[in-house]
Amino acid sequence: QVQLLESGGGSVQAGGSLRLSCTASGDALRRDSMGWFRQAPGKEREGVASINPIARATAYSDSVKGRFTISRDNDKNTIYLQMNSLKPEDTGMYYCASSSLYVPDNVMLRDEYYAYWGQGTQVTVSS
Repeated sequence: QVQLLESGGGSVQAGGSLRLSCTASGDALRRDSMGWFRQAPGKEREGVASINPIARATAYSDSVKGRFTISRDNDKNTIYLQMNSLKPEDTGMYYCASSSLYVPDNVMLRDEYYAYWGQGTQVTVSS
């Protein structure tokens, strides 16, 4: 069983930055595709960014491309989401997810490929 623990959420003004962290139990992180997803009130969950263990391929949603950066530190069993130039529309609950397998590059942001989920961390961006 994989356990994921997110941290780093908070409240910031538009234009500010936050860095989210997600630490995984065991050594699952080393071979898993990992991702960040978010859900705003009244909206469906959407993929924000993901990273594969092989070749470190990454994927970003169009809405965050150029502003967010996903990275991983396998030695620490942790992935990160650096969020810059935050906008009010970035507000939501952010979830870390692990696939327990390799997710093909073209579907890295689809949540049905991820089996394990953290409890989420809230990000609130005010204008």
